[in-house]
Amino acid sequence: MLRVLAVDDEAPALGELLYLLRADARVRSAEGAGDATEALRRIGRALESGQGADEGTGGPDGIDVVFLDIHMPGLGGLDLARLLGGFARPPLIVFVTAHEGFAVQAFDLKAVDYVLKPVRRERLAEAVRRVHELVHATAQTPTPEQIPVELGGVTRFVSVDTIAYVEAHGDYARLHTDHGSHLVRIPLSALEERWAARGFVRVHRSHLVALARIDELRLDGGTTSVRVGDAELAVSRRHARHLRDLLMRRAL
Repeated sequence: MLRVLAVDDEAPALGELLYLLRADARVRSAEGAGDATEALRRIGRALESGQGADEGTGGPDGIDVVFLDIHMPGLGGLDLARLLGGFARPPLIVFVTAHEGFAVQAFDLKAVDYVLKPVRRERLAEAVRRVHELVHATAQTPTPEQIPVELGGVTRFVSVDTIAYVEAHGDYARLHTDHGSHLVRIPLSALEERWAARGFVRVHRSHLVALARIDELRLDGGTTSVRVGDAELAVSRRHARHLRDLLMRRAL
């Protein structure tokens, strides 16, 4: 079961969030903090007392997840998340905010979810489910990276593992996944750098492809293309040799 810390400077919002969290059967305990400084003190006290050292889940502070507001006096939620990210085993982060414009920063900080206020019980339960699955995954299973996408005014997080290829759209990128496509405000060059270690390779100025999703490499009259699911993508001449080498090494 989860040990939760909720952080919000607005007392009514914090009280409602704690009420909903404590009503969830997957939550073992839920404490509240009125600002980031108080949250750090609580985490520090837990570190000193060594809570959770025998359970193997969550951070060394005994807190599995922090549900965190963004706009707070003094140290903001994004700043607190960055500080927590420096821990050897940081707690997971779920942002709970009235502002839609910080999803990219949440992505950079590897947040598990991004819940908009006013908080709906069903939406919060989905965030708790995501956290619960991650906390109780085996230690050998790496946490899948997720990227925020907007769907009908709701921010969802899509696992990078479900993305087959990415298409450039100026300063945006369109993610083609197993279940559709999503436009995100991140340039293709940034995703290329970030996901190189995850097996994504640039095949064209307009396309970044998951190497493991390439079904066929086609050579036709001096032109090269790859088939990824139902899509056939052109491979530029400058990327063709490198791509062939990668596919050959993968086949060996």
